[in-house]
This record gives sequence, C-alpha cells and structure tokens, in this order.
Amino acid sequence: MQIIKKYGVIFLVFSLFVIGAFFIYQKLNPKKLPTYLVEAVGFVDGDLIHLNTKYPGRVEKIYVKAGDNIKKGEVLTKLNSQEFLDKLKVINEEIKSKEKELEFASKNLNLTIKEANLNINAKLNEIKALNYQIDTLKAVIKQDKKDLKRIEKLVLQNKAPHHKLELSILKLTKDKNELNALIKKRDILNVALNVAKTNLTKAKTSYLKIKALSNGINALKAKRDEIKTIINELTLKSPINGYVESKIANEGEVIGAGGVVLDLIDPSSFYLKVYVDTLTNDKIRLGQKAEIFLDSDLNSPIPAKVVYISKKAEFTPKEVAVRSDRITRVYEVWLRPLKPDNRLKLGLPAIGVILLDNNKTLPKTLKGLPVL
Repeated sequence: MQIIKKYGVIFLVFSLFVIGAFFIYQKLNPKKLPTYLVEAVGFVDGDLIHLNTKYPGRVEKIYVKAGDNIKKGEVLTKLNSQEFLDKLKVINEEIKSKEKELEFASKNLNLTIKEANLNINAKLNEIKALNYQIDTLKAVIKQDKKDLKRIEKLVLQNKAPHHKLELSILKLTKDKNELNALIKKRDILNVALNVAKTNLTKAKTSYLKIKALSNGINALKAKRDEIKTIINELTLKSPINGYVESKIANEGEVIGAGGVVLDLIDPSSFYLKVYVDTLTNDKIRLGQKAEIFLDSDLNSPIPAKVVYISKKAEFTPKEVAVRSDRITRVYEVWLRPLKPDNRLKLGLPAIGVILLDNNKTLPKTLKGLPVL
C-alpha cells in the first residue's frame, strides 16, 4: 500500500513537472504570426447621427425607443410649436382679408374703366356728329352770304323787294348764331372728353395699386408656405436605414433649435478602428483584404478591407495592445466590412487581421494565431 502511494506521489510530481515544462516552453516559444498577416485589436466605431430639430418646439410624440430598427423616411418623432401655429392662423386671416380687398378693388376698377371707355366713346360720337353739323352749317352760311350779295344787288336795281334783303340778313345771322352754339357745344364736349380720358388714365394707374396688393398677397403666401414648411419639419423622419442608439429627449420636453431628440446608427457605416505599430504601418495599403473577428465567435470572420490609414502617428491609447512595450507610437487604421453585419455594435471590441500578400489567404479562424 505504501509502495502504491509512493509511486502515486512520484507520478503526480512528474505530471506537474511535465505540465510546467509545457507552459514554460510555450512562454519561451510563443506562437508567431505569419509575416503576410497583421493582427491588431480595436473597437467598432461608426457614424452616430443626431436627429435634431431646426426649430424650437415641444416634443409631442416619440414613436420609437432605443434599439428599435428604423427605415429611411419613417416618422420617428413629432414636435409641436404653438408659436408657429398661431403665426399660421394670423397670416391665413391676413391673406383672406387682402384677397377680399383685391377682389373688391379689381371689380371696381373694371367698372370704372368700362364706364370711362363708354363715356369717351359717347363723347367722341357726339363730337363727330357736331363736326358734321358744323361743317354742314358752314356750307349753309357760305351759301347765305352768296344769297345776301345777290339780293342786295337785286334790291339796288329795284328788281327785288326790300323785305327779301331783310329776310336774307336774318337767315345769315340765325345760321351764324347756330354755328357759334354748335362750336361752343363742341368745345364743352372736348373738355368733357379730356376729363373722361384723364379719369381713364387715373383708373389705369390704379392697376399699379392692385398689382402691389397682389404682390403683397403673394409675399404673404410665401411666408405662409415657409411657416408650413417649418411645421412640417417639426415632424422628424429617419434619414437612414438603421436603428435607434439612444433617446435624448422625452415627450413633453421643450427643446430649442438644434436640440437632439434621438441618436441613430447606420450599420453600413460601421468599421473596426485598430492601431498598428510603426514597424508594420508601411506594409499596409488601402483596399487590402482583411477580416474582423469578434470575441464571441472566433471562427466566423467578417470580410472587410482597409479603408483608412492615418498619415500621422500618435501615442498608443491605453486600451490598445501593441507587439512590443517599447513601441509608444502607432497609426490608426480602419477596417470596413464588405457588407453590413448585424453582429457589429458600436463600441464592441474585436480583432482585425490584414492580408499583406494577395498570393496568400486570410485565416478562417483565430485558432493557431497568437492572442493579443
């Protein structure tokens, strides 16, 4: 029995020695990364979109919560502004009043112009008739004068009675008086015609006032449309396909212009931000193939490529692991997935592997590669 115990102890000591030797060997001979690969750790980053309002208002309704998937154009929240609603009501009343004023002014103007034109035409027709009468009467007077001379000659020759001379003189005088009356009447009609033309000109100048009134209404309508646009923009829609990262404001809160209501994430904007040391940076090129491994699944890489390499080195961030403690400056590199992957989340730690040689292939698992 004692012999069995003795051998058992020896076996246990030997086993511990072998295990210790194995770990010492592994420590002294760590796994090496192939020269055609670059491995680095980092965190998933992406574009955080602030859904904010251009105008102040009270948050009336929020239709989503953190984590909800959203589609581009989907209504996410609605704000209300009594100030803009009151402005819209006032401007609508003002437009209504101005339109009635314009309708009344246009109607009166048309009647005035119509009456002025009728009056002018009537006066022109009267003057035309008078001119005809005057011309006719002038011809009659011309004949009266001839008749008077003939009768005067006959009376002097005692070939005609004296009363015929008196009648001839009386007719000439009567026709002259009638001509003078017609000329005075024509003069009065010409004055009236000029007045009618002046009234027509004044009426036509009223078009300018009506045009100004119409322009004023158009300006009010433009202002109304602007207020309507503002009210419409108080309904905030999603600019992306993605999900809600966080809710910043709550229903009932009053926020100012530029105030943020929700933070949104576009998964297609995700990339793994890693840091590589100065020793390997010169080997990395834009467009090189890469893979992203999540700690939760080291056997399912996410295909990616290099999309950004910083041109300037910076001091190593505390949370970044590098190959050697002596390396204190690193370059920032972004690895963007070839297509969106719903496993990626903002701030999630991950491992990036970059392929430096296109004749080689990327690993499909992290097993067998050194752990950073």
